[in-house]
Amino acid sequence: MDLAYTTAGGVVGAAVTNHLSKNQERRQQRAAVMQQLLRVAAVRERVCAIVPRRREGPSRHLAGARLLATARFGVTAVLVDGNDAEHAQREAISDLVVAALSAGIPRRILDFAGGGEERALQCEVISVVDLHLGGLLGEPLEELMAQCEEYRQATAQHLLRALWHPWQTRLRMRARLRVLRQDAAALHRRQEAAMSVLAQPEHIEALTERLGRPSDQGTHNGMIRSPVWPATE
Repeated sequence: MDLAYTTAGGVVGAAVTNHLSKNQERRQQRAAVMQQLLRVAAVRERVCAIVPRRREGPSRHLAGARLLATARFGVTAVLVDGNDAEHAQREAISDLVVAALSAGIPRRILDFAGGGEERALQCEVISVVDLHLGGLLGEPLEELMAQCEEYRQATAQHLLRALWHPWQTRLRMRARLRVLRQDAAALHRRQEAAMSVLAQPEHIEALTERLGRPSDQGTHNGMIRSPVWPATE
């Protein structure tokens, strides 16, 4: 009897210890994902200016294509510390992917979350360009920014649901991703419409004159400051 109780107690104790250890590991993984998600959002919030694009060798860039907005207008989005916003965002998203995959979040959900942040940064560039071209877009810009923020939050919330309720998320993932895919297409069309207005030759010429030559970038002449947008939850 004593041996049976001892054996049973050892088995139960090992099971409890293993359960507590796994819970602790899950908490750490969730905390890591939350931290990286906040880091990704902080990149966009720290954008302070756009400057002319410099000609640089491929070794100076991280892997991946430039955002459509910065490539189209020939500019670089700059953070308050002077670093390239796209490079910083790409690094932050890469770290988020590593943390989230370790936590068991499906890659498809991560792709939408990263894409939501990239589109938000693109909208930020569009808004800065429009601001210094005299507000050509008007009310459609406000609608674009609102739609972009709604999409960004939807992708982030989907990621968080997968983090905290993985089994429920897997059951509904296909339907939710279908909705997000439709929302992404609608947002893309609105971004394209806004850039088509701002990228007209006379507007590009005016923007180039406002920013100055790329060689003037080091003196911070012609830097276009980003407007301060309301804080988002």
